[in-house]
Amino acid sequence: MAKVEIFGLPRSTYTRVVRLVCEEKGIDYELTAVPPHSPTVTAIHPYGKIPVMRHGDFALFESKAIATYLDRHFPGARLIPDEPRLAALTEQWISLVNGVMDGTLIRTYVLAYVFPKGADGTPDRRAVDAVIPTMRAQLQLLDKTVAETGFLVGDAVTLADLYVLPILYYLRQFPESAQALAEATHLTAYYDRLSTRPGFQNTMPPHQGLRR
Repeated sequence: MAKVEIFGLPRSTYTRVVRLVCEEKGIDYELTAVPPHSPTVTAIHPYGKIPVMRHGDFALFESKAIATYLDRHFPGARLIPDEPRLAALTEQWISLVNGVMDGTLIRTYVLAYVFPKGADGTPDRRAVDAVIPTMRAQLQLLDKTVAETGFLVGDAVTLADLYVLPILYYLRQFPESAQALAEATHLTAYYDRLSTRPGFQNTMPPHQGLRR
């Protein structure tokens, strides 16, 4: 049987989501570390974004499409539940993370530190300070949601959790987000518990993560 091939960077949150799906379901896969817009990636993704996947003669781009394919094609616990309401809630949270939270938490806040545009190579304080209230509100929303069952949806890990955990990994590395997480006690407990799962440990980014 053909091995799943994933192309992307280990430090990419979206590449990690796809790898986490493979880990959770016990899928034999191989990660090839390539950056966005590399020839392998642009041959599959029209805009050169990572991750992309090959499985035999089947190629696919966009993390959600890849994750859904892997979840449906391979045996093991379903990460998008079969029960319609739980499936809808899983899709709801994935959509919110991808459409709203990633833009705030990673693209705006974390990348302000990773690619600093302030004087002397420091983060742009105006950009960081401006996003902090929105960041805190989003983390409080997640905190409230996981408080009931310890998961975003239902009482087991779903694909929604796999989208959030890589983001929380990076937020723990920077001062304002680390403080906000310390105040979000349910969310911190959620991360501390789920980050011990073997798949999460097996997909840890390089030591410095997104930092350069």
